[in-house]
Amino acid sequence: MPAESADRLYRCPRVMGIVNVTPDSFSDGGLYLDPQTAIAHGLAMVADGADILDIGGESTRPGAKPVAVEDEIARVIPVIKGLAGCGVPLSIDTRHARVMAAALDEGATMVNDITALAGDPDSMTLMAGRNATICLMHMQGTPETMQHDPSYNDVIADVMGFLAGRIAKCVDAGIARDRLMIDLGIGFGKSPAHNLSLLRHLAQFRDLGVPVLVGLSRKRFIDAVCPGTESGDRLPGSLAGALWCAAQGADVIRVHDVAETVQALAVTAAIRNAS
Repeated sequence: MPAESADRLYRCPRVMGIVNVTPDSFSDGGLYLDPQTAIAHGLAMVADGADILDIGGESTRPGAKPVAVEDEIARVIPVIKGLAGCGVPLSIDTRHARVMAAALDEGATMVNDITALAGDPDSMTLMAGRNATICLMHMQGTPETMQHDPSYNDVIADVMGFLAGRIAKCVDAGIARDRLMIDLGIGFGKSPAHNLSLLRHLAQFRDLGVPVLVGLSRKRFIDAVCPGTESGDRLPGSLAGALWCAAQGADVIRVHDVAETVQALAVTAAIRNAS
């Protein structure tokens, strides 16, 4: 992209650390299922420079089956209680209104919903009555089906149109626009080519007028670029993606590897800001 555009758009995004309290997440499933281990992991991420922690109790990897709401609540609430007061905002990664409510009651101040508040009929009304940030993500299909055969007429226009529609629905429901952010849903019903195209044109999504969150950490499209990389081997690709997103104006980068991402973003920002 032209240097003048990069200078205009470049920022040092906030880093959101992922705390998966699940047995089956694609990269770290089972590592933090014990609440005390998850709490310690979250605190370590804060010490490494995380600006936000995103806590989830249901894996939404390709092929994942739904989790009972009661089980999801039992996984995340002890962790949220343990991290309350850790010095950074807590986000609940869920598509279920009851989980949202329970998490917000215990100190979470953000909801990160892969269904953009469309997956649970009670979510929109609940969030209209709460003063919390909401991240609206695009997903084609469900976690069980989304990678079977994703297709679009025009992936940029289709994803942008969906997100614009969900923003409008939220505003119509009484949710202030300044409480909203969007996520393009990298890996959620997209082929590697779709993911790369969305990232290439990320700056266009800023035209929707709300902050942009990107979650590409360790995702499978990196293996499509560099075949043979398992999820734990994708740190270099994840960092490259984070730096690209920062240059395109992303506001939040959601990652597994906080210290490495914070350092990469800080050095890039320092170089760009050097006199």
